[in-house]
Amino acid sequence: MIIAFAAVSVFGAIMSIVYAMFGGAKRGTSMESRIQDFRTRAVSMEEDEVNLELPFGERVLRPTIEGFSRTISSVLPASVLSDIQKQLMMAGHPMTLQTYLTFWGVLFSTFTGLGLVFFVVLPGSLLIQKLLFVVMFAALGFVFPRIWLKGKVKARQKLVIRAMPDAMDLITTCVEAGLGLDAALARVVSRMLRDVAMGKMRREAMTELEQRIGVEELTTFITSIIQAEQLGVGIAQVLRVQSDQLRTKRRQRAEKSAHEAPIKMLFPLVLFIFPAFLLVILGPAAIRIAQSLS
Repeated sequence: MIIAFAAVSVFGAIMSIVYAMFGGAKRGTSMESRIQDFRTRAVSMEEDEVNLELPFGERVLRPTIEGFSRTISSVLPASVLSDIQKQLMMAGHPMTLQTYLTFWGVLFSTFTGLGLVFFVVLPGSLLIQKLLFVVMFAALGFVFPRIWLKGKVKARQKLVIRAMPDAMDLITTCVEAGLGLDAALARVVSRMLRDVAMGKMRREAMTELEQRIGVEELTTFITSIIQAEQLGVGIAQVLRVQSDQLRTKRRQRAEKSAHEAPIKMLFPLVLFIFPAFLLVILGPAAIRIAQSLS
């Protein structure tokens, strides 16, 4: 230990001498060197004071989370990261990519740790059960964040699908009243118009809107608008047709849900309601039969 410390000290002294011999010539006189050192110390002290004034989350937690997310992103393939980024965009950006990766990693580590706790607590004779617990908890921690994100995407898409017919009627009414398409869209869509105001073509902004939402009805609407602009067809007529189609599709979805309701109710009936009925109906009879036999 002493030899290593001495070697480091000798190496530092040699490097300091070399730096003083060659670096000092480049910086000029000793007075200029002292002035430069003073300025450097002043700037570093100011930066340290600013860092100390920041909250604990900004100074400690945020760099830790960013480093953890960078570690996870370096392990995951680029295709997985791009897919997660796309789903976050379609979900309305509930969190950033770094935050989601951190959430994913923490959840996976927590559930895997719970599985390892069961592995240690259970008796040694139950080796297969212990391994199943570890695999099951690890798989749950790995899959749950993706399921949650897909649920957020589907929830947002459902809201868009429900609101599209009314929004389409509003746009159609505004266009037929004499407003331009951009002015009509301004009452419904704001981010797309900000992109257009920043210099993007309306076609590109509408295509990006479709990618952010990922709804089939919106894709059809945007495709129809782009084709109408290219062919010179009246926008009002196209909007009227699209509005009628959206209302027809919404009625068809409602009818489909009504037809699927009895099938969906079958599983709760069989698993929860019928056993309770049988217990209430056959329970007293079973008690009386048991009493008579005893």
